[in-house]
Amino acid sequence: MLKVGLTGGLACGKTFVGEALADLGCHLIQADELGHRVLLPSGEAYADVVREFGPGILNEDGTIDRKRLAAEVFGKPERLQTLNRLVHPHVFRREKELIGQFAQADPRGIVVVEAAILIEAGTYKTYDRLILVECREEQQIERSLKRDHADRTEVLARIRRQMPMAEKRKFADYVIDTSGSKEQTLCRVREVYDALRRIEV
Repeated sequence: MLKVGLTGGLACGKTFVGEALADLGCHLIQADELGHRVLLPSGEAYADVVREFGPGILNEDGTIDRKRLAAEVFGKPERLQTLNRLVHPHVFRREKELIGQFAQADPRGIVVVEAAILIEAGTYKTYDRLILVECREEQQIERSLKRDHADRTEVLARIRRQMPMAEKRKFADYVIDTSGSKEQTLCRVREVYDALRRIEV
């Protein structure tokens, strides 16, 4: 099975590209979705995260309020590192299990793992190929303001904390620019998919 990492900057369109690849026949794993699951009350990271960050991050029903948790680590690298240490190992284990299941069911298939910090975390090295999704910074800001209902200062701060796109490009085997129309993006996704299909596994 061909293992492909899919990453990119804030609000660049990773999810759109991932879902387009899934429509073409790839097996898609979304790390963010796995992160949600391990933070559920039944999830592996729940107890440790609540113990570390306190009951103030909880909703009335006992679930973790992800916005409150995000506020606890926003602009605090040490606290973010602590959160990542509690959550990421469980996410990686779930990813590994899913990849194993897909490989068993479809040995000649393609599995795509969509995650924001593949390069920063060094986990890009575990994939056969890496796709980078990018767009113009002004588009990142506009899309994030619309999607996350955040203010411009907060969005810019989040972008500045990420690795610059020019640096990320050095690690990528394929770049998908989502600055144009959806049709243009889907055309490029198809080109990348066809290239991946030609790789012997």
